[in-house]
Amino acid sequence: MNINTKTLVRAKVSGIAESHCLTLIKVRDLVDVSDEPAERGGTNEGLAPTELFLASLVACSNVITHKIAKKNGIQLDSLEILLDAGFNRLGVTLQEEVDLPFPDIKLRIEISTDASAEQLEILKRDLPRFCPIAKMIEQAGTKIGTEWVVKRP
Repeated sequence: MNINTKTLVRAKVSGIAESHCLTLIKVRDLVDVSDEPAERGGTNEGLAPTELFLASLVACSNVITHKIAKKNGIQLDSLEILLDAGFNRLGVTLQEEVDLPFPDIKLRIEISTDASAEQLEILKRDLPRFCPIAKMIEQAGTKIGTEWVVKRP
């Protein structure tokens, strides 16, 4: 069966300001919240917008790594992604405009797999090629460094 998929689709998200920090975010039939920590005037009911942004890179890296693995017959027994980002807060504190709020992001991808060296190279090569979040971040000028830690089952 030949499935015709659209190559360009529209993403629709809406947000309702419940307070100066709390935003109800609606996507499809889902509702989530974004908020600031209490020390920044929020109620700590959800991730801050900058945390949501960084979390989207972690989530996208998970999805795309699994898709690459499946396509190439690579068994992943476990996958954990740790992110460490530099963040210039001068912009969000309204002190001055910042051209590059996140100058660097470090990803540590820990996998348990019996994949060959060649299969591991496919994962390492294709993740930055196919993760749309990583592509946007890198095109903005942020340097993403990725460390792969492979554990054998």
